[in-house]
Amino acid sequence: MPSPSESAPLRPEPDHGTTDSTLSERPDSPCIGICSTLFDEICQGCGRRAAEVSNWVFFSDEEKQVVWERITREGTGKRFRQG
Repeated sequence: MPSPSESAPLRPEPDHGTTDSTLSERPDSPCIGICSTLFDEICQGCGRRAAEVSNWVFFSDEEKQVVWERITREGTGKRFRQG
């Protein structure tokens, strides 16, 4: 079985479904300053994959929206947990 870094695409695939929010209502980046991508494939702070964190500035608005929707839905990052 391939590791998450081998199977995860560098850029997210667009999701043309209904969105729960627009980018203009969100911060520019999901980062909350609790970064862990050095040792983890998924950042413990924001929930993005390492490739998404490192390439965020190159993503289009649509690509960013896809990532925001996924990390919000998954809710694994500290950004989305209470306490």
